[in-house]
Amino acid sequence: MKHFFFLFFISVLAINAHAQLTPDVTSWIINPGGQTGYGGLVSNVEQVQYSADNVYISASCIPGYDIGPTWGSDPNKPANQNFVYKLTRHPVANTGTAIGTPLGHIGVWKNGVSMFNAKDAHSYNNAGVWNQNAIMVEGSTFDNCLGHPAPNGEYHTHLNPRCLYDDTDSLHHSPLIGFGFDGFPVYGAYGFSNTDGTGKITRMKSSYRMRSITDRTTLPGGGMASSAGPAISTQYPLGYYIEDFEYIKGLGDLDEHNGRFCVTPEYPKGIYAYFVTIDENQTATYPYTLGLTYYGTVPDGNTGPTSGHNTVSEAVTTYSTSGVAEEAAKMTYEVYPNPASQYVTIIIDPSDHNNAAMNIMDMNGKVIFHVEDLQPAVPFVVDLRNFASGSYLLTLTDGKGSVVRNLVVMK
Repeated sequence: MKHFFFLFFISVLAINAHAQLTPDVTSWIINPGGQTGYGGLVSNVEQVQYSADNVYISASCIPGYDIGPTWGSDPNKPANQNFVYKLTRHPVANTGTAIGTPLGHIGVWKNGVSMFNAKDAHSYNNAGVWNQNAIMVEGSTFDNCLGHPAPNGEYHTHLNPRCLYDDTDSLHHSPLIGFGFDGFPVYGAYGFSNTDGTGKITRMKSSYRMRSITDRTTLPGGGMASSAGPAISTQYPLGYYIEDFEYIKGLGDLDEHNGRFCVTPEYPKGIYAYFVTIDENQTATYPYTLGLTYYGTVPDGNTGPTSGHNTVSEAVTTYSTSGVAEEAAKMTYEVYPNPASQYVTIIIDPSDHNNAAMNIMDMNGKVIFHVEDLQPAVPFVVDLRNFASGSYLLTLTDGKGSVVRNLVVMK
């Protein structure tokens, strides 16, 4: 136990030496060193840097999981985007005119891949009134992970990124899978039924629905359209255009931005959070990710032409998932042996909270082991005999936050 308390002492020094680490710093899937994805391109997030006010995400926009290798009739190919995204660590609600989620990237998934909204940049007769739904129009070019490349090679998803997390797991709160450019987190499809973190786990339902219209002469809300859309037909079925949907307050769990203020595992005091929306068959439902407007304010630099290439012009610390110095909160625990081959033991400091939860994720962000109700000072042993050799992320969560460690399995 002497080794344990030495680690505890060092971790306290590290926490005092750096700005507090929070999920906006610790939730990213960081490339542990040279791993590649599509076409041999470097994958996932290459670097996370942070100050007291901002976090900078350097990413290729290439995921660590397999994509493609072709995208139907789409001739575009993924390319390294060399993005540097800047996210505020202090997101605030927008009390003025809502800011629209633009064409192109509107946020970033935790593996550095771009998040798009439901639009595909085309409208009926180029009038900008009836805007095409990318899921309907471009769906045939999506790969098995529901993504495809833009003409500039920017790989992205307009909807639920199914390869990033287990969207069939309806028994646990979905993981944090990304952030909007207003700094608010984006979660998978399942959350607590009550916003205070109580109740059963339930699938988050959108408050949008398909309109009951027989022609396209009015817009959502009942106003007359400045120009009519095409007749509803097999060529242009309902849902082909964004304006075929309407928001009904209270119809589902989420607001017009596709989020709500609620307690989540990473934010036990509550935060505004977006959720991706799917139906009981894991089919995406409108507006899929964020709605057409952000909940918060959006700093300059991430949206618009040539965006996503911010310059770091302040003193920052580089975050790493390895070592005691990168702990995400005051919670302290020991992992031994590490590297491990068959078994690894986790013991939480006696002064920490009861009933901690633990996830072990592979480097693609997939949860491969989960356990709840771990208690301080009580050793817990994980059987690694079915784990493949490689690096994993071990996350412990209690009432104070989450702490991430790197776990190496060597067979």
